[in-house]
Amino acid sequence: MSEATNDWGVQWRQEWADAQKIKGPSMKNKSVFYRNIEEELDLSRKAGLSFPIHLPNHMADVSSCDTLGMGHSGAIKEEFLKELQANPDYYIGATGSRLLDGTTNYQDSFEKELADLMGVESALVVHSGYTANSAIFSTVPRTGDVIVYDELMHATALSGMKISLALDQRPFRHNDVDHFIEVMEAVKESNALVRAGKRCVIVAVESYYSMDGDICPLRELIKAAKDVFPQGNAQFVVDEAHSFGACGPEGTGFVREQGLTDEVAITMATFTKALAGSGGESAREYLHELTLFYLDTLTSHPVYQKAYKKGLVAMPFHEDGAWHETPITHIVPFWTLRPRHALYLSFHLTRDGFNGTGIVFPIVPKGQERVRLVLHAHNTKDEVLRLTNSLATGMQELMDIEASGDKNRLPTAARLAFDLINSDRKVTNGTSSENTRGVSKDGSSLELNTGISAAKMASLVSGISHMETSSRVI
Repeated sequence: MSEATNDWGVQWRQEWADAQKIKGPSMKNKSVFYRNIEEELDLSRKAGLSFPIHLPNHMADVSSCDTLGMGHSGAIKEEFLKELQANPDYYIGATGSRLLDGTTNYQDSFEKELADLMGVESALVVHSGYTANSAIFSTVPRTGDVIVYDELMHATALSGMKISLALDQRPFRHNDVDHFIEVMEAVKESNALVRAGKRCVIVAVESYYSMDGDICPLRELIKAAKDVFPQGNAQFVVDEAHSFGACGPEGTGFVREQGLTDEVAITMATFTKALAGSGGESAREYLHELTLFYLDTLTSHPVYQKAYKKGLVAMPFHEDGAWHETPITHIVPFWTLRPRHALYLSFHLTRDGFNGTGIVFPIVPKGQERVRLVLHAHNTKDEVLRLTNSLATGMQELMDIEASGDKNRLPTAARLAFDLINSDRKVTNGTSSENTRGVSKDGSSLELNTGISAAKMASLVSGISHMETSSRVI
């Protein structure tokens, strides 16, 4: 897609530029409440890290969580309307808290169906993944319990841990079974109540990790936990936000796929990523094939191979054809190993008609910045080919700039975006007329002056308090 025909890319660039404009100095005569808020936001704006909310557009989707394309499905919308007609007593929205008047017959029957589908004792539906994770970790662990969690556990779970009664909280290195054992042994050694089997260790992991796209070694972790605590007081909470609907029998997720349902105390799943509706199995198979096609196409591209050898890019979990030997997910982050290159590549992709998202510090550690790419069942092989070509041209431009030695030179798409920021402000010696702190053009210091029926699931998604909404971060 050319820049001339990609109106959405132009609009996105303008929206991004507008979001970077400094507002604090213009708030001098406003309430200190609002002035302080804008001055705090200006810190992100000065760094070029203020990202606006975008309305749906016509760019190729390589970013959203609509894994199986159910959100794009006209058939789902039709079934939703039919479900409403068939259930005239269904409430749109909550009528109160669940303990008062907020539980409907429809929701009660759905939760029972969901529990049967998942092969568990009971199910509880809340309105977002954030609410679910916060509720689990703030209420389930009791005083004297210990939480052991993967260091890449989602921020929503960490929010719940902050207000948990379990004050002893210990991370272990990501997917590192040996370090997990060390941490569990340390808990056993230091906590007499846990050692005696009178308190519990709550182990928190994700099935598919949303930023890295790798898979939890759940079976190995469970075995290790049993070896350390044979009394059974080490219990697992698994976040299946990105695996429910994408794997397992009838799309019921990773825990069910591994046959570990009886070994996991709590599974948190979300319904906006991939509904287990009609056609889900073929969509999952297609998505798996498409992901393999993408990995083969990208890593065999001569520009990628050159950039990889130069240490500019990486795909840590997909090197040397490893995806043919190990399980893969549809989350395929493209790591950039230079400051701000993830942001530059995201501009480049947007210009070419893709909505790839640049993920930078502090969302991820320094040196691990990446363009977060997610493939979907509604993507086509043609889109994947265009995506790999866009990444290749972006990488080539970055290599050309590095070879030139010109530290002030920006990639074309990034320059167009940053020019929009500076276009309406006069810059003198790197400082704007409003005396805001500029950032240099070298990249890190850019000159900125500013199984259940799909219908039933779909009907519940529409309810204000009934299911996962877009509030879950990443």
